[in-house]
Amino acid sequence: MEIQPWWRGAVIYQIYPRSFMDANNDGIGDLVGIVEKLPYIKSLGVDAVWISPFFKSPMKDFGYDISDYREIDPMFGTMDDFDVLMAKAKEHNIKVVIDQVLSHTSDQHPWFIESRQSKDNAKADWYVWADANDDGTPPNNWLSIFGGCAWQWEPRRQQYYLHNFLTSQPDLNFFNPEVQKAVLDNVEFWLKRGVDGFRLDAINFCFHDKQLRDNPAKAPEDRKGRGFSEDNPYAFQYHYYNNTQPENIAFMEDIRQLMDRYPGVVTLGEISSEDSLQTMAEYTQGNKRLHMAYSFELLTPDGSPQYIRNTVEALEGKLAEGWPCWAIGNHDVMRVASRWGSAAHGVAQSKMYNALLASLKGSICSYQGEELGLTEADIAYEDLQDPYGVTFWPTFKGRDGCRTPIPWSSQARNAGFSQSEELWLPVSLEHQENAVSVQETDNESVLHAYRTFLHWRKKQPCLLYGDINFLESDDNKLVFSRQYENKEILVVVNFSALPTEYNLPSSNYQLMDGHGFSQAKLTKSEQQTAVSVEPFQVAYLNR
Repeated sequence: MEIQPWWRGAVIYQIYPRSFMDANNDGIGDLVGIVEKLPYIKSLGVDAVWISPFFKSPMKDFGYDISDYREIDPMFGTMDDFDVLMAKAKEHNIKVVIDQVLSHTSDQHPWFIESRQSKDNAKADWYVWADANDDGTPPNNWLSIFGGCAWQWEPRRQQYYLHNFLTSQPDLNFFNPEVQKAVLDNVEFWLKRGVDGFRLDAINFCFHDKQLRDNPAKAPEDRKGRGFSEDNPYAFQYHYYNNTQPENIAFMEDIRQLMDRYPGVVTLGEISSEDSLQTMAEYTQGNKRLHMAYSFELLTPDGSPQYIRNTVEALEGKLAEGWPCWAIGNHDVMRVASRWGSAAHGVAQSKMYNALLASLKGSICSYQGEELGLTEADIAYEDLQDPYGVTFWPTFKGRDGCRTPIPWSSQARNAGFSQSEELWLPVSLEHQENAVSVQETDNESVLHAYRTFLHWRKKQPCLLYGDINFLESDDNKLVFSRQYENKEILVVVNFSALPTEYNLPSSNYQLMDGHGFSQAKLTKSEQQTAVSVEPFQVAYLNR
């Protein structure tokens, strides 16, 4: 069998460090807490962890507003703690991928503090500055994802600066070669400390349209949310000019050149553009740009078999040499158990969604808590932390509901996450009933199914590396084959609460076992062989 890079077909477990494990009992998760839970992570059968930002930050956007790219924020620990994490992860054969937020910084970053002072200082051109219109209004109609105008007036310079996110997250000017060099130097700092890869946040936002042209309006029927609330005016525009500019391609190639000096390192770009699948294809083209990219296309409210098939097929049709990465949950969207699932069938559906994700072609990102089937937590207004939720309450409650602490023990204080009197976000009582301690002893739990499936998957080259082809089926099923080196696995997913039957294209298929799902049944006649699949179960067959 051909030797593949470690990241192809890998399961990357996303850790949101604030909510994973609190080792020093201050109510906020930390790096030492991650170290303590590495044996648990290893037991899941994942290949790598992606750790959301832990760098020095004023935490206006909980670490995605970085004030020092080379320092650990004290709330998460020290550089020594990080070095221990790297060493212990290596002992467990777990790769470590870290977030890099390149398109913008915090307004507390020394670069911006200097840049905002005048139009002629050494960092004057390091951010996106623009003069006001004659009437004092912003230079164009660009909007911030977090609501309102994307331009903020700076009285010291008598100019506006661009912020695609919070006003405290000014956008860097990547047309300045010095900015690109400084950004890549910061990335290389972590390469030298031994990280195995980078998840590149909002990577298509690095460049903007130099002419500052207005974004065109979007018709009401086309205002489909992709990771942002549909009542957000951001959905009212086509974002053709404030991101995803052609100049960004060359920067992707510069990033790759740096990575290629550190063999085995991977890049995973987060893409949110008007045609995210096309951008994913462009950004991974030719084995000279990013290794992988993922988008919000499976992070939407639509989890139907038809939508999933259409999305994956659309990417496959555009992707050439690139390798996809799929996610059905992360720290920015409602938990998949609530977004796609139902209370009546939650456990069975969570098992099915996890297996489905890990059966698609590509690598996958699995968000902490998905192995437990956690639902979206209900957060009271007074407990909200997310500025996105505070702005759009009550029609959109923000991202706190998917960011609450992991429940480790049903009996311990704060579900075993922390001994602190106060937590940064409360533990969900519903989650506590589904704690790791409860699911560890239940052979029918989501956790048990997750582990069983991922360990079985490691032995299936077709699922790790194979091509994908979808077969026709009804609205309640998703049927596809994975082929690799003259071998094939056929996957039949029953999304329905009723048993279903699927007529196989050949009589040569045999049922596989060991994956943890209830055994499907084959029925044969002279004319046809069919497989029967129970509700919310997945059948795997080979030939």
